[in-house]
Amino acid sequence: MSFVSAIIPAAGYGLRLRKNIPKALVELNRKPLFIYPLEIISEYPQISEIILVVPADYIDLFKKKIKIYCVDKIKAVVAGGMIRQESVEKGLTYVRNETKWILIHDAVRPFINFKMISEVISSAKRYGAATLGVPVSATLKSIDNHQYVKKTLTRDSVWEIHTPQVFRKELIIKAHQKFKRCSFTDDAGMVEKLGVRVKVIRDSSFNIKITYPEDLFLAEAILKYRKRYGL
Repeated sequence: MSFVSAIIPAAGYGLRLRKNIPKALVELNRKPLFIYPLEIISEYPQISEIILVVPADYIDLFKKKIKIYCVDKIKAVVAGGMIRQESVEKGLTYVRNETKWILIHDAVRPFINFKMISEVISSAKRYGAATLGVPVSATLKSIDNHQYVKKTLTRDSVWEIHTPQVFRKELIIKAHQKFKRCSFTDDAGMVEKLGVRVKVIRDSSFNIKITYPEDLFLAEAILKYRKRYGL
């Protein structure tokens, strides 16, 4: 069997969300944000275990929430680092020896589904590394330190990258070991730095990341839409 271990970084405090608790514990329709993706990931057949990485001072509270919502397959709830990259690295130390593939998903992307997980796992198994993403629709410009435009980017080749991201275990471990002193905003960037090509799979625009207060309003609208149309 080809074991898949899921690492869910949830250690961010979300200062931009203007809350006094870790971002993953903020509630959406009276349910903590991190529970939404955990429920889906835990039910996905190919995923054998989940490692949740959280702020050290909140481990017991996260465990309590997991128990309340009866989430299965949680192997460990562990203390994270100062930044996301460190949290994922800590999570990697807990995966089982038999694991062949690592799925990494942001705890504050609540709207994943089986189709997204299936497509990114299948692509990773074919190419070694895969991520979800969507082509950008806005006009993007590169600016200088004084906020003057340097150039307009070619939109056709620019995508916004999402999670889940899936990697062959040895690839992602090697990337974290080799580039631990560098700064990356996602794990695909680390694997790219190894010279590995990462396959990008077209995602749903609903797979948003909760970062700012207005994102919660958008998330509430998505929930209502999904409920109305049975999605």
